[in-house]
Amino acid sequence: MASEQLVASNAPLDMTHCPRVLAIIVTWNKKRFVLDLLKSLDALDYPPDTIDILVVDNASSDGTAEAIASGFSDVRIIRNERNLGGSGGFNTGLSWAFQQSDKHYKYLWLLDNDVLVHCKALSELITILEKKEDVAIAGSTMMQMDFPWRINEMGGFVDRGRGVLILNRHMEEVPGWRGRPLNELLGGECDLTNRLMGCRPYMDTDYVAAASLLVRADVAEEAGLWKDFFIHFDDVEWCLRIGRMGWRVVTSARSIIWHLSAVAKVPTWVLYYNNRNVLYMLKEHGADSAAIRRIMRRILIKSVYYSIIGKPDLGRLHVESVQDFLAGRKGRKDISSILPYRANRDAEDIFLDPSIQRILIPWSVNLQATGLQESLVRAAKKRTDLEVHFLMSDGREQTCMVLLQKSVILPEMKPMRWYYYLRYSRQYDLLLQSDYMPLICLSFIGKEIMFVNDEGFCRRSGTTWKGLISSLFEFVSNLRLLRNVQ
Repeated sequence: MASEQLVASNAPLDMTHCPRVLAIIVTWNKKRFVLDLLKSLDALDYPPDTIDILVVDNASSDGTAEAIASGFSDVRIIRNERNLGGSGGFNTGLSWAFQQSDKHYKYLWLLDNDVLVHCKALSELITILEKKEDVAIAGSTMMQMDFPWRINEMGGFVDRGRGVLILNRHMEEVPGWRGRPLNELLGGECDLTNRLMGCRPYMDTDYVAAASLLVRADVAEEAGLWKDFFIHFDDVEWCLRIGRMGWRVVTSARSIIWHLSAVAKVPTWVLYYNNRNVLYMLKEHGADSAAIRRIMRRILIKSVYYSIIGKPDLGRLHVESVQDFLAGRKGRKDISSILPYRANRDAEDIFLDPSIQRILIPWSVNLQATGLQESLVRAAKKRTDLEVHFLMSDGREQTCMVLLQKSVILPEMKPMRWYYYLRYSRQYDLLLQSDYMPLICLSFIGKEIMFVNDEGFCRRSGTTWKGLISSLFEFVSNLRLLRNVQ
């Protein structure tokens, strides 16, 4: 790529002749987040009389629309009668924009409802599109809201062979930002070219997330509405579609937003859409039948993995995603069989359950980060019959201490580990497993499993050898589905 294509002019945008922009936000039951976003939009360095804001509310039940109407009278609200997901919500906003008078908006700015934007986020994207006529889409660098100094992605690429997204500069830290509060960063210096090695003002990518995506309005109308994916991979497919039309898609290193990182979100029902929609996207954009079959096989293998660790309902979603793809089903799916999570503050009730007398906690569970240590200590003081065992791996230090504890060392050698799993199968009434790092074969040890993360927990039945054999037979049977891929 020629260097002149990479280097943007440092000249600031002429604020006296700013093009008109429509910001489109889709929301569903995230009142606090979308109100915070609207506040951050008020601080933009872009002339307020040249930007309109449209919020598409997907039938929220938490008073989102009422709160916006009360606090932001200049924001236009469209209320969908039901939750249409990100795809349907943005299509509602895009359709409204396309119906406006000719050339009313030059650019459309698509935003997630749970982001915060830097005060220069919009003006830096406008600068690129105003100066580079071959660029149709410019996106912001996405930082992690829970770790504001860490990059989540600077755009990304699609690996069509493996069916995965390659996030540009994922998890890279911005030097000098660690420890600085987000409120300070929102209005500070944001040019990452001055802080990151080898970082140009903007770069060509396959896609940018609709967490902050600025697109030429006429190009958006020519490309058409989003595919009916409900959520996930819809923005990626749209970017690939526009790229196939001959336009460039770029990510700015000077336009910054903050978004909740994926590591803070434990995937449950969204796994269905992730797996189904990536297949549709790849089929639409050049993946051959061999690649599609390979990715479907990997999805089915993941279904076995989820069954092994004690989440068979999520395993079933993987199977259904393949089945529905082969059947051509899109849009929203009625997913009602997924076990719900409860807040970690309710965990003491579980520890006080008289049917639970032996608890095993592996080193992968951080009791302090999850807030469970306090509940466990209180329960241990109230119950003299409660046994709490900690499973440690050779060479790992024990970091969490509670009453009545006993350390158990898991052997390093794999044959000895399998002997341990077999010997202690279902010997504990409750096993704690980390949602972030579940230990796959450990799920056979607990009669029940309590999956925990920093926000909540889910109580499930333990994995049985009979259940494992059943899932393996189902996996072999489902492989026959792959024969239908041409």
